[in-house]
Amino acid sequence: MTAVRTMPDGEAPATAPAAPGAPAPRAPGRMRRALKAVTPGPTPDAGGAAIYRRWWLPWLWMLPAFFGAAAFGVFPFLNTLVLSFTDAKPLGGAAGFVGLDNYTRMLGDSDFWLATRNSVLYAVIVVPLMVVLPLLLAVLVEKNLPGIGFFRSAFYTPVLASSVVVGLSWQWLLADQGLVNTWLEKAHVIRGAIPFLSDSWLILLSAMGLTLWKGLGWYMIFYLAALGNVPKELHEAASVDGAGAARRFWHITVPGVRTSMMLVGTLTGIGSLRVFTEIYMLGGSTGGPGGADRTLPFYIRDVGLDPLSGNAGYGAAVSVALFVLTLGLTLLAQRLTKEDES
Repeated sequence: MTAVRTMPDGEAPATAPAAPGAPAPRAPGRMRRALKAVTPGPTPDAGGAAIYRRWWLPWLWMLPAFFGAAAFGVFPFLNTLVLSFTDAKPLGGAAGFVGLDNYTRMLGDSDFWLATRNSVLYAVIVVPLMVVLPLLLAVLVEKNLPGIGFFRSAFYTPVLASSVVVGLSWQWLLADQGLVNTWLEKAHVIRGAIPFLSDSWLILLSAMGLTLWKGLGWYMIFYLAALGNVPKELHEAASVDGAGAARRFWHITVPGVRTSMMLVGTLTGIGSLRVFTEIYMLGGSTGGPGGADRTLPFYIRDVGLDPLSGNAGYGAAVSVALFVLTLGLTLLAQRLTKEDES
């Protein structure tokens, strides 16, 4: 009979010696240890599904976004920055380093300053109107009245239309024999056609009107969401105290949606500096008569992407200038937002 050795209470049993001739247990190999380190397994002090989660798993799920941002954001920006110091051509080929020559040329280029003026003027006019008009529109359609859903949909419809389709529609409306001039002439308001599509200033103003008309419905949705967070009790209390609609709007509605107003202003400012389609559709491929209505994106296309006479390096330098201008506007809006919150 085999004797069984009993252990005192609390003492672990001794490990039985290996039988003579039996192979010794083999330590885990490097490959096994590596696989164990990277495969999901229990995590100390974790509960539920988290005990099977490794620290690197969230980063794994974010890899596609990182690769997308790097491929379509970081790399193009760095490539544009490098190109701005060269004389690269749009169709490729040898590119030589020219230092700051492109930036020096840009500062002395009257066409660049004209495009900058148009872009800044576009933003100065469009941004305040785009901040205020959608807010007024949202206040009008906020109340649950019979048939209000139809008007909300009608105001939002231009957002769904393509910019090219909207531009073609406005071409038809503003042409010399278009709907607007025809109606004004039949109403005996004007004697001759208004040159909406041939006068440089009217082209620029018409493009601004197109931008406003297309963006009203989009930013109206922003304000409708913000107005839903303004307490109704404040309006009721102010109404009981005798405050009119204008005072309630200025002292209750506007402070309640100020953050959304800053957001709309920032987005509209960035979009105004990048406007291209409106000018192209109303002013033609030249950007108005003699290129007088070209904005910075339009000018970048002309000087940097023309396959025959274009200079991709100079176009990249103008792109960097546009980026600096946009960044400055964004930082200014952010600072104003912080001042309002404080």
